[in-house]
Amino acid sequence: MSSAPSARDKDQPEMTDTLLMSRIRAGDEDALAALHDRYASVVYSVALRVLGETTQAEDILQEIFLQLWREPQRFDSSRGSLGAWLAVIARHRAIDQLRRRRPESDVEDVVISVDADLEQTTDRNLAIAKVRAALERLPAEQRRPLEMAFFQGLTHAEIASKTGDPLGTVKTRIRSALISLRKALAA
Repeated sequence: MSSAPSARDKDQPEMTDTLLMSRIRAGDEDALAALHDRYASVVYSVALRVLGETTQAEDILQEIFLQLWREPQRFDSSRGSLGAWLAVIARHRAIDQLRRRRPESDVEDVVISVDADLEQTTDRNLAIAKVRAALERLPAEQRRPLEMAFFQGLTHAEIASKTGDPLGTVKTRIRSALISLRKALAA
């Protein structure tokens, strides 16, 4: 399929899609080339927009024009224009292609995090150990409401209800525990 118009084509007025389709039905390759020149950018653009990948969009472009050559009777001019029909076919093919590749893409999109910075990992583990040690040194009456708030996600009112302590006492104990932790971790 040549993209440059021949001298014969330049002398003739532009042919209609209907005339070109009837010539394709008769086996005229020049008519297919003319339609390809006319609509390839539309088909390619639609496929590329859906897929986001040039190679697959080019494959769909080729498949659609091959289908038009092999089965020109599939286009029904009474149902709409050839350009719109080709765009719809391109969109459907691209979506089908996207669905076929999605399982592969999903697997490839999985990010496996590996912390290669051992020094940072060691520092983090030491900090965790320091926090645990500081928590263990807290009096039980401070540690328990602090753990309920931070590790169980309970509100101060829920902690008061669960422990039977007054709300003000729960708030004071949590505040005192946080101050003690801050001092222990600053050292």
